[in-house]
Amino acid sequence: MASFEATGEGAAARIVARGTWTLECGLADIDAKLRRFASRQAGQGLSIDLSELEGLDTSGAMVMQRTMRQALGEAQKDALYGFIGASDAQAALLEQASRHPVTCRPPRKRPVSVLLLLERIGQGTENVLSDALNIISFVGAVTARIGATFVHPHRFRPVSMVSHMESAGLDATLIVGLMSFLIGAVVAFMGATVLAAFGAEVFAVELVGISVLREFGVLLTAILVAGRSGSAFTAAIGSMKLREEIDAMRVMGINPLDALVIPRVLALVLTLPVLAFLAAFLGMLGGGLAGWLALDIPPALFVNRTQEIVTVSNLVVGLVKAPFFAFVIAVVGCYHGMNVESSAEELGRRTTMAVVQSLFLVILIDALFAMFFMEIDV
Repeated sequence: MASFEATGEGAAARIVARGTWTLECGLADIDAKLRRFASRQAGQGLSIDLSELEGLDTSGAMVMQRTMRQALGEAQKDALYGFIGASDAQAALLEQASRHPVTCRPPRKRPVSVLLLLERIGQGTENVLSDALNIISFVGAVTARIGATFVHPHRFRPVSMVSHMESAGLDATLIVGLMSFLIGAVVAFMGATVLAAFGAEVFAVELVGISVLREFGVLLTAILVAGRSGSAFTAAIGSMKLREEIDAMRVMGINPLDALVIPRVLALVLTLPVLAFLAAFLGMLGGGLAGWLALDIPPALFVNRTQEIVTVSNLVVGLVKAPFFAFVIAVVGCYHGMNVESSAEELGRRTTMAVVQSLFLVILIDALFAMFFMEIDV
């Protein structure tokens, strides 16, 4: 076990180190006593006798050098000054420890919780504004490259675009159709349940038609595509960024926007309206089936009331929003993929951010469209 004996005072003070001065052998137990003794000897002088020492490691050498430095101050001439009876191995450890003095900083005073909350709010606000400006800049860059692609058609990559149309559009048909069908059925059933209290179950047809065609069909499709395809865009481009494939493309003279971003953006802009139309149709089908089986609304009555009351403008209003949703989802997903840095953890964080921001922007744009159509009475 580590131990020591302190004798003398002033310049004649002496420490005789005994035992094994390592962390495993109780060095921490004598550390407080050494600090107190060294503080009393500050600037007065000290010698440390190592002739009875049985073992020493780096931590023990650091403690000895700290004690000697505190006692001697500027009077310590070299790494072995004041040490007596050190073996060659011990002298080497002491010299090594003297090159790396470590001064522990006092613990910071814990800030007030209110200040921490305000700091997090301010940091979050700054990050949101920074991301907003960066995304707007990225939108401008993508728009400019799309315009340049129409001027120089040889830059366009149709094979890549068709491939992304298949993965982001065709492969999403099943999940989008199933969810829309079920949502239509739920809206019809819940709406009729409420309207039954007024003897107006038949108005569930209008409820399903207007809500599914104007809002639920395209909005549900955009949400599913954002979680499915938007995150896939971020993950795919981010993985290429981590493997330095994008840097290699730049070295070969290939613009990453032309090769990676524009095909995905155009593919999603073309496929999301088709998926939204399919979702609207299957949502109406689900509502009609629920009305027939659970509400005693015959299919013929459902179709007739839909043709009479639910106008085509409701479908047009829903489909008009689809390209805007698609553009936002694709651009945000590609933006976060292009900004992945250094680690797989960063890739996961960017993927999550892409989905969250896409959903927020989709709902925001949908709200703006709703107010616009309300103002023009459509």
